[in-house]
Amino acid sequence: MKNCILSLLTLLIVACGTADGWKSADGTIVKNEEITLAAGDKITSAIEYKNFIIEGKAFTEKDAEASLLFHTDGESGYEVIFRNGAMDGTRKSGSLAAVRNLYRSLAEDSSWFDFQIAVRGKNIAISINGTDVVCYTEPEKPYRTDEYARRTLGSGNIMLMGKSGTTKFANMLVTPLADDARNENDTLPAIDEQSDAIIRLQQRNFPVIDYHVHLKGGLTKEMAHAMSMNYGINYGVAPNAGEGGVGRMLADDKEVYEYYEEVKPLPFLCGVQGEGRRWTSTFSQEALGIFDYLFTDAMTIRDHKNRNSRIYRAEEVHYDGLTKEQYMDIIVEQTVKILTNEPADIFANPTFIPDEMNVDYDKYWTDERIEKVLDVLERHNIALEINPRYKIPSLKIISLAKERGLKFTFGTNNVDANFGKLEYCIEAIEKCGITADDIWFPTMSIRRTRPVVIYNKD
Repeated sequence: MKNCILSLLTLLIVACGTADGWKSADGTIVKNEEITLAAGDKITSAIEYKNFIIEGKAFTEKDAEASLLFHTDGESGYEVIFRNGAMDGTRKSGSLAAVRNLYRSLAEDSSWFDFQIAVRGKNIAISINGTDVVCYTEPEKPYRTDEYARRTLGSGNIMLMGKSGTTKFANMLVTPLADDARNENDTLPAIDEQSDAIIRLQQRNFPVIDYHVHLKGGLTKEMAHAMSMNYGINYGVAPNAGEGGVGRMLADDKEVYEYYEEVKPLPFLCGVQGEGRRWTSTFSQEALGIFDYLFTDAMTIRDHKNRNSRIYRAEEVHYDGLTKEQYMDIIVEQTVKILTNEPADIFANPTFIPDEMNVDYDKYWTDERIEKVLDVLERHNIALEINPRYKIPSLKIISLAKERGLKFTFGTNNVDANFGKLEYCIEAIEKCGITADDIWFPTMSIRRTRPVVIYNKD
């Protein structure tokens, strides 16, 4: 199997071949023929395994799902999901169910794809179509709810189980490994799950996705891949597209397509952040349409003198005799205009205001101003990002948004490779009562049906 990670900073990719049979000469399972599973069908090995590599091909029809269980007696052990299709909140192929849930599949329905699962000691590694999607090291004391108390490593049978629709498996090969087998390279370090909030969300099958990760400040796609697998957080990786931002900036359709080709083979959700206020005229709708989602913010506005003002930079915030209350009205007015006219799925960095005003955040974000922003989000079905970098919006605004039935995303907006694990989002989940039903997914997007209005051309 493709090896797991040497460290959080290096992803080692090694090519390997595929097997063409499920053989039994040395005590492994035999299945040379194609296996078809309907809902409720089960096939169980006659032999128990501890360390092993299993590889083969799988095929899912539309809306079909199957599982491969290992170290199981039918109820115990781990479960690997086989399900493809659109990003709709269901767990996708390669998910180590309830431990490392994945929400974007690297495979497609109605097409054969390769998979490989390796268990060596305390490490579980899963790849789909040759790309590592899970590299999980079970800690000495794993956190498990009562429902998943037996989802731990040991030994046991391998089982294929149909869950819905029709799935197929072929070219199955199981290779037993020695009881003391270890990965030839170091694996990702085990997380202390007794103090980890992410595994608790995974155990609840709460979708853990950071939609707002930038490859900048030294963070490479390889590092992001490793961090995502280690932390158990699905990353949505997005470049800035437009002008005036910081870090990698896409300038035209050609660069958009080139970037997409870079990241689409990796298990990231693929987004793009509109930067500045002319991005909708800079890029074609066709080019932007290849991404899973679009998002923008109101951190760049046109002020009262029609100047392009990046309000996160103090030197570009000009009051010119206006009171801060009047300037705040301009920010809200611009926010409504941006969200009305730009085809964003997600309102990122929401309710951001300049630093010298932010010390009185609750004063400036009055009920009337909050309502204006929530009104436009609701009108255009735009999701509200909960941002752990700035800890915005406030818990009050999040609660008001939930009361209206708005959907949420989580988004870090990192500046480098040193960022956290959605701590403020977890606080919001607990204090505002956010559930999995409140989370937005790309299948909810209506941006392709919204007209684009360029309202502030030079």
